[in-house]
Amino acid sequence: MEKMFRRFIAALIKTGSLEVETASGARYKFGDGSGKNVRLRFADKAAQTAVLLNPTLRFGELYMDGRVAVDEGTIYDALAVICQNIDHLERIWWLQALTTTRGRLQHIFKANSSVRARRNVAHHYDLDRRLYKLFLDDDMQYSCAYFENGAATLDDAQLAKKRHIAAKLMIEKGDRILDIGCGWGGLALYLARICGAKVTGITLSREQLAFARERAGEADQTSAIEFRLQDYREIDERFDKIVSVGMFEHVGPEFYSTYFQQVAKLLQPGGMALIHTIGSSRAQYEPDPWINKYIFPGGYIPALSTIMPAIERAGLYVTDVEVLRLHYAETLRAWRARFLAHRADAAALYDERFCRMWEYYLAASEAAFRYTGEVVFQIQLAKKVDAVPLTRDYMLRAEAELRRRDSAGSGLRIAG
Repeated sequence: MEKMFRRFIAALIKTGSLEVETASGARYKFGDGSGKNVRLRFADKAAQTAVLLNPTLRFGELYMDGRVAVDEGTIYDALAVICQNIDHLERIWWLQALTTTRGRLQHIFKANSSVRARRNVAHHYDLDRRLYKLFLDDDMQYSCAYFENGAATLDDAQLAKKRHIAAKLMIEKGDRILDIGCGWGGLALYLARICGAKVTGITLSREQLAFARERAGEADQTSAIEFRLQDYREIDERFDKIVSVGMFEHVGPEFYSTYFQQVAKLLQPGGMALIHTIGSSRAQYEPDPWINKYIFPGGYIPALSTIMPAIERAGLYVTDVEVLRLHYAETLRAWRARFLAHRADAAALYDERFCRMWEYYLAASEAAFRYTGEVVFQIQLAKKVDAVPLTRDYMLRAEAELRRRDSAGSGLRIAG
């Protein structure tokens, strides 16, 4: 079995420098020797067999359990080498067949109905808020930041993200805005305080709802913002603008048509929407089994080719698409550094196995955005073809005005 295991690693790792110590104590080197050397150690033969049979799930589980150790480098370094060679993994036919079959079964048996969506959201977002405070920015933005320059801090970049989105929405004072998947309320607070909008934020997380309401009260914005525990499918009102940041990944392809038809239904005739979602540059994507089991059950990362048919069927116009490429990799790098700096605090909240799981999640996600074609799409939609100006200059002008407003006084830490 060890010989088969060694052949499998050799077929996978063609570039980079990976050294593997097996349970028998033998060491083997893989790759072309380029880059930083990484050394993994397998604690037992059963761990090697598990990776051989189901690598994308079992490698993460074995790391969580301490049965795979990183003796040289970090778990991020190891995952970076693996992700740089991911195309070789996809050429192993039986693994590809396993992944495809698993993905199809998920679509059939684990579609994100209203009941399942609430359960999936609770799995991740109803964790102790103190965990998220350990590694997020002051405004608790749990989505891709927007790094305008190399000197930007995480707080700078998250503020720039909110500004960038607000500029694309062309918000006027008094606009009614629906924030689908409002998180801990930071974007809604920005749109109300800086843009003068009336915001309805919805979430399926009780923890997020409670904290968002607390923040609205502290910021004296309860007359401008209403936060609700509500599914997007349950809304029956009209809004001037709709925004959704980091929520579409939880919709699932079975409900894309439902989602965009609901967006079209809820928008006023001259309304527009901005959907900010993780996306894949690959035409076909199956959910990572480890991420799906431990971090985001029911999650699905779409390609544009998967999203567009549902938008077209809903009768919406695509008025702008922007692809943010390495912005999320930089965001995750900052989150991972902050989490590791407060690892002892996380262990006090949960335990060592949880910390290993969370570090693996942040490291795997960063590596995916750097090396496997994951990006972020910002898709601007409208009910009418002439709802936005013919050129994109208006975005720059709006961002400049918003920068003037949010840099005056309390800008960076509104209700933080």
